[in-house]
Amino acid sequence: MRAAFFGLALTILALGLAATATGGPSTATAVPGCAKGSLNLLEEGKLSLATDNPAFPPWWGGAAKKPWEVSNPASGKGYESAVAYAVAKQLGFSKGQVTWSAVPFNNSYRPGKKPFDFYMAQVSYLPERAKNVSFSNSYYFVNQAVVANADTPISRVTTVAGLRPYKLGAQVGTTSYNYIQNVIRPTQSAAVYDSNNDAISALNAGQIDGIVVDLPTAFFVVAVQLDNGTIVGKLPQRGPREQFGMVFQKGNPLVKCVNRALNRLWTNGTIKGLQKKYLAQAGAPDLR
Repeated sequence: MRAAFFGLALTILALGLAATATGGPSTATAVPGCAKGSLNLLEEGKLSLATDNPAFPPWWGGAAKKPWEVSNPASGKGYESAVAYAVAKQLGFSKGQVTWSAVPFNNSYRPGKKPFDFYMAQVSYLPERAKNVSFSNSYYFVNQAVVANADTPISRVTTVAGLRPYKLGAQVGTTSYNYIQNVIRPTQSAAVYDSNNDAISALNAGQIDGIVVDLPTAFFVVAVQLDNGTIVGKLPQRGPREQFGMVFQKGNPLVKCVNRALNRLWTNGTIKGLQKKYLAQAGAPDLR
């Protein structure tokens, strides 16, 4: 009887291991309580993600592929793309089960039904935005910076107060624009643009003196998008620490599982490693 029972136990164990090895029903969920079949998704078995277009380095990478300009979010390269796929893997999705669509930045946090499971495009958490959508925990803590053309008067500024006489610009609806309005408070009205590309074009044309963007974007702008650009300096944090989060349909319980995945990625060093790989840059001066 014992021998028969032992043989039966071995058979059950072998079947279980075979199912696990082939990805069958016995496959363990990477995040407990977040089996794929229980997630609130737009399309069962797929993770529908979205970002702005163009998608710029260092947040996105890979060669541009229609409809994407500059980079390709599906490449898995660039910080946000790499984080998105790391989260997807924690939730049990293969790369082929992740799809991407282009959604304008401002539309991501407006009221209404969302055409994505979550959205990533350097969207900072703000209480007023959180009235319309749900945010994940932070996947990046942010500092703003000022970019200008080298050898111009603004390039020699060393304090926030020193920025006030200059004409500054930023993308509409961003915390960069809010920082100009609420912290710098320039004496000239800030210029607002539909995209960072438009702001950079205005800077190149001499229509404005400087632009405000997040620090990793500042390094890319100076290295690639300006002929003679410089980072004037990193702006000091004011108020609660600014953070980027994934954006969800308001109340979507999926955010809880994404947060569990993010917590693991912070704890096991994945987030730190991806930041070092994609966002590590030379220092920038601090504006006092």
